[in-house]
Amino acid sequence: MIQYFKNIEGVTTAIEKADNETWVNILPPLKHEEFAEVAGMLEIPIEFLQDSLDIDERSRFELEDNVKLIVIKTPTENNSFNESDAFYITIPICIILTHNQIVTVNSFENGAIKKFLNTFQNRHADKKSMMVLKIFEKITQAFMEYLKEINHRRNILEQKLYDSNRNEELLELMRIQKSLVYFVTALRSNEMLLLKLSRTNFLALNEDEKEVLDDLVVDMSQALEMANIYTNILSSTLDAFASIISNNQNMVLKRLTSITIILQFPVLIASIYGMNVPIPYQHQPHAFYIPIILALSVSIIMAAYFLRKKWF
Repeated sequence: MIQYFKNIEGVTTAIEKADNETWVNILPPLKHEEFAEVAGMLEIPIEFLQDSLDIDERSRFELEDNVKLIVIKTPTENNSFNESDAFYITIPICIILTHNQIVTVNSFENGAIKKFLNTFQNRHADKKSMMVLKIFEKITQAFMEYLKEINHRRNILEQKLYDSNRNEELLELMRIQKSLVYFVTALRSNEMLLLKLSRTNFLALNEDEKEVLDDLVVDMSQALEMANIYTNILSSTLDAFASIISNNQNMVLKRLTSITIILQFPVLIASIYGMNVPIPYQHQPHAFYIPIILALSVSIIMAAYFLRKKWF
């Protein structure tokens, strides 16, 4: 699906076709015919449009026939039905700068682009470089929001694990860990992209715009640091819970072993007195109570010993 927007007297207006100072937003479902149409109409290399279809496309920028391409990774919720997949993944957004238009191509529904659309009426479409920086800003904010949501969900799952060591919480923590791996990889790639843009001045920024880009580099670095911190905390948490589970298992085995040993003595005494041979005191009137008292006495002594050794 192709959307055309233009800022007319401070109002974001949807138009039927591309015009000067227009934002062209391409959303799924993506069709090859639409790519060919946009490529021919706006004189864009069709490869620039197709790069967004590769979910593993790295962050980068490229120039061809005076058309600039910027690929940057952005977070999104994972709609996979597989319960072992990450809660969140990262997808590429292609930002293409032509002579008169700015084109964005999304392979999935994207919250950052929606936020940019909500503020498009405040943008000057003739300042394409600033519009690109504002898209970067919305992407950085999206990373920050998802990271805070991940950290909140992690805290809830950890609290549940303190109460009951169920596999469900551990599996969800693993899904969060996968999400953080996607985020760390994407943020590191985005940070390198912004640094290269700042160093090469690919967007031909003025001094004010350079300051905005420098601030975005700092924000992206902060988001990367947050993702690394949450990843380390989660890894430490999973290691700690693995140790706790292993220690609990050892304690259970130790208790079962102790109980087995305590019960073994009464069984041994009963077996001896149950033999079909003459035994002491067998003709006494209280002969039945002798093995019972002996078995209970030995069991109590062994139980006291294990309690002293803190095996229970």
